[in-house]
Amino acid sequence: MQEGQELNIGAVRDSFRESLANARTLQDLDELRVKFTSKKGELTLLLRSLGKLPQDQRKTAGQELNTLRDEIESQLEQTSKKIRDSQNEQQEINEKIDVTLPEKGRSVGAFHPVIQTMHEIANIMQGLGYSVATGPEKEEEFYNFECLNVPSWHPARDMQDTFYFQDGTLLRTHTSPVQVRSMLKYGAPLRIICPGKVYRRDNDTTHSPMFNQMEGLLIDKNVPFSVMKGTMSEMLNAFFGRSLRYRFRASYFPFTEPSMELDIECVECSGHDEHCRVCHGTGWLEVVGMGMVHPNVIRAGKIDPEVYNGFAFGIGLDRMAMLKYGISDLRLLFDGNVSYFLSGFEEAK
Repeated sequence: MQEGQELNIGAVRDSFRESLANARTLQDLDELRVKFTSKKGELTLLLRSLGKLPQDQRKTAGQELNTLRDEIESQLEQTSKKIRDSQNEQQEINEKIDVTLPEKGRSVGAFHPVIQTMHEIANIMQGLGYSVATGPEKEEEFYNFECLNVPSWHPARDMQDTFYFQDGTLLRTHTSPVQVRSMLKYGAPLRIICPGKVYRRDNDTTHSPMFNQMEGLLIDKNVPFSVMKGTMSEMLNAFFGRSLRYRFRASYFPFTEPSMELDIECVECSGHDEHCRVCHGTGWLEVVGMGMVHPNVIRAGKIDPEVYNGFAFGIGLDRMAMLKYGISDLRLLFDGNVSYFLSGFEEAK
């Protein structure tokens, strides 16, 4: 009995090791676990047979069985980990995706129309000798208002409903602060465009509390009014891809004098449809605010207005994108509708 029991322990050990060497899957290991360690497993049956041994043999046999049990559990766990790691590695190889390849079954998409509009106008202006300048969106009142000839008491501050922070700073209401910062940094002569996000308290089908704007500034000696008008017409003709009719109207901006607004013929109907959804039958679209830079603004930029003058303009990139690509609701630009924009806006409307 004693000798047979000892042989059975060795036989169970040899059987387990041989079976483990042939295991290839996690299911194989589960079967081994059942075969050797379950309630009716071979190791369990041996443990139950300890009581049949002589008293002086039980301790030694029990230690051997405990050692065998620990070996079986340890080997099963180690082998299970190796199989899982191997399966994971193989899965990674099989499911590896080349993220540089175009997606199958769908177009590769395109730039957001506002970003594409910004790039198009920036390229046009860079061709005219302008450089791109940027500045902070969280701005100081000094740059957003005072430097632009809008002191604290000025009624023009009521024209722009501003988001303020508790520390007195604000979300810029236009990109004009970049013009002053650039004058202070680079001096004159200067030709820049300033694209970026701006913020005002407004939200409807034609207005958003956050929108995109591009302003431009030219400072040099003896800049005539005609250069401003020619620059604007050249930019708009290039952007819309055809010669347009223009209308210049007197206006008011505290940072320019004289100030004007530029209207273009309706890009939808050219003024021939009294029911046009874009111009509402007027035949004209307001697109640019502009003017000769006020001497106080030039002076705020540490440039002598007796020597240098220039002009500035501001254009809404969201509105320009809507006009060129036939987008009827401004809110579509901010809804995050990916499928709507993936079709691209390569062709002008």
